Amino acid sequence: MQLPSYINSENTNDGTIAISPDGSTMIFAKGNSGRKKGSEDVDLYISRFRRNQWTEPTIMRVNDPKAWDSTPAFTQDGNSLIFASNRKGGFGGTDLYIATINRRGRFGRVQNLGPEINTAGNEMFPHVGEDGSIYFASNGHPGLGGLDIFKVTRESGKLNVENLGSPVNSSSDDFAMFLYTIDKGFFSSNRESGAGDDDIYTFRNEDPNLKIVNYFLVGTTVTNTEEGEKILPGTVVKLQARSDSTILSEKLSDRDGQFRFRVYPEEDYFLIAEKTDYLTSRSTFSTVGKTIPKDQLTQLVTNKIFETKVALDQIVIDKAIVVENIYYDLDKWDIREDAAQELDKLVTMLEDNPEIKIELSSHTDSRQTADYNLDLSKKRAQSAVDYIVSQGIDPDRLVARGYGESELLISDEEINELPTPEARERAHQRNRRTEFKILEFDPSKSIKEEDEEDEIDELELVETEEDKKDLESKIDWDN
Repeated sequence: MQLPSYINSENTNDGTIAISPDGSTMIFAKGNSGRKKGSEDVDLYISRFRRNQWTEPTIMRVNDPKAWDSTPAFTQDGNSLIFASNRKGGFGGTDLYIATINRRGRFGRVQNLGPEINTAGNEMFPHVGEDGSIYFASNGHPGLGGLDIFKVTRESGKLNVENLGSPVNSSSDDFAMFLYTIDKGFFSSNRESGAGDDDIYTFRNEDPNLKIVNYFLVGTTVTNTEEGEKILPGTVVKLQARSDSTILSEKLSDRDGQFRFRVYPEEDYFLIAEKTDYLTSRSTFSTVGKTIPKDQLTQLVTNKIFETKVALDQIVIDKAIVVENIYYDLDKWDIREDAAQELDKLVTMLEDNPEIKIELSSHTDSRQTADYNLDLSKKRAQSAVDYIVSQGIDPDRLVARGYGESELLISDEEINELPTPEARERAHQRNRRTEFKILEFDPSKSIKEEDEEDEIDELELVETEEDKKDLESKIDWDN
């Protein structure tokens, strides 16, 4: 199939193409356009397949206007793009970078893949395998000569870079690995046995122990209402490695609140969920102890699915929320170790939600005089606030307030009617509680995403219902 002339331009070099997994998007490098001088004149362009034809390509925002940007590759879910660039700030010649689709369907937040992958030499020609491994060519890692092909895997929160060795690599340049099945693929090389300069070679991996496991985390974003649990679509969910706080992936939950991440063996994660007018939430997930031993694998490819649910609370001014498991010794207000662990969660919530100011309140039961209980609750509330401030939270965002026995959840009359001492003690325990409520909400203090002005660059204007469906599929390819 011949592509239209506005893609294959007569006076420019076009190549190094990447097609999205669903076949709807094409990204390729275009050079010698006259836009820039010398080697800087290579940029990435994007085109979409709409109404049975490819749209006119537009230059991407991920390009650096003073750099060479080329060799693009999609991740398996189509949600991220890996490419090579010699932009300033890298580790050497050309480095590998990753850009992720943001909530508006554009590629953004370009990040260097780091020193484990990038060297003082050149890294380029990335490819992502079905198991999430990254293949790339490098002349900076130890190799057999020229460009060699390397494979990157992730386990226990660490990256492992492996030279594929002979016969794939040689003393010449070997690059542009592409797997079309788990065990078959192509690559390019200018080795002496070839027919010309850069030739295409095919290979088959005949390792009898070749078996892979794909680990996926499938989740649902929800919120709790007076009517019960409710699906919360359009929530940004980030997968963060607990070991070094790296954001590994980001998704936008679909209309059913669904999202999916690739996760890796023996690793701990945070799931950070964000949505306008809701408190940012942070929950944990781990694959530690859940990976499948290789000697138990019977198929070439095994997919292991984990499931989770992520809940967000709507921001409601002056709504009291109980902080569970905050206990004090009798007649004391010192923060115990177990209480500190619970208050640490509140510290994290405040760090994740810089736009809120809260009141932290303490309540007692009625088994003392009212004056004594009021004084004790004030001391306990202030002690909790002091602890939170000691963890780095601005004191101007906190108000300590003690209510004593003035706001009992269960009245003395109701408690006295309970049938057993144990039941009455549980009722008193409910009255002895710590709560917080949001006093102020200032959206201008939110942690901002990248600048997302309404530019016509990578995405065409959404004009028809077909375009809307196309945009939805672009934002969330996994579902």
